[in-house]
Amino acid sequence: MNQKSQTGQLGEDIACEYLVDKKYKIIERNYRQKWGELDIIAKAPDKILVFVEVKTLVQNPNIRPEENLTNSKLKKLKKADWQKLILIGMVGGSIPFLLFFKGLSMTSPVGASFIHKTLFIWVALLALPILKEKLTKVQLVAFAMLIFGNIAFLGVNFFSWEYAHTLILIATVFWAIESIIAKIILKNIDSIVVAWGRMFFGSIILLGFLLFTGNASGLFEFSASNFGWLFLASILLTGYVITWYSALKRLPVTVVSSFLVLASPITTMLNSIFVTHTFPSQQILGVGFIISALLLVWQFKPEKKYELELQKA
Repeated sequence: MNQKSQTGQLGEDIACEYLVDKKYKIIERNYRQKWGELDIIAKAPDKILVFVEVKTLVQNPNIRPEENLTNSKLKKLKKADWQKLILIGMVGGSIPFLLFFKGLSMTSPVGASFIHKTLFIWVALLALPILKEKLTKVQLVAFAMLIFGNIAFLGVNFFSWEYAHTLILIATVFWAIESIIAKIILKNIDSIVVAWGRMFFGSIILLGFLLFTGNASGLFEFSASNFGWLFLASILLTGYVITWYSALKRLPVTVVSSFLVLASPITTMLNSIFVTHTFPSQQILGVGFIISALLLVWQFKPEKKYELELQKA
């Protein structure tokens, strides 16, 4: 056994000891199939079957284990997987951004925010027939509370519909479609890889659009401070995309999309604390409805039963 194999074996032994200490039952190690290998298969104390991928690093302790997985997983992607990642980059990482920000430049931020926060509605309408997700009656009540809370919080009046609103609505529907596609893709592809595909291919498509429309020269007109803010925004967007897909992999898409409504209250509360130093009663009412609705969505989310069998070829 070479040094690399010995290191990997040592890491798996340590991982097994840790799992046993946490009351997990080790079912099998180094389970091999034609599609690859699972390092450890264990059963949790609550009877859920757990698959563990072990990565043992000795050179750089500052590298996170999931970061070490990305390159090897990219090499294992098939042609169909690459096509799915390109689709995610198109449907989620490029076209809706062009539509949304074009619409935002033509209308008020309040109206744009309200339309965008209806994302959970479009996701639910698509998830029910396509993913066969189920909504409880309590969740339907919670969704109605989310809509009312969003109206109360943003102070949205019944505005006349404009072309800009149509662009923002189309962008929102695109993101809803992306959520459904991502939920399907995440069954077989790691969430970090899917996040990378959205960002990478989305950026290429956006750059291609700028070149095609003759607006690419604007990229060279940024000042140093502009690039600083752009870099910060890129980091925040990357963090959002990774956590978004990680949540989608673990929870129903109807539940995950509902929590995006929290973005408006959080932004406004930070603005109230650090800028305006005021808390309008209408916004407090809206926040109350939104938080109460999300608690209901979470508390009464449909439980997914996992029934897994190992079939040896």
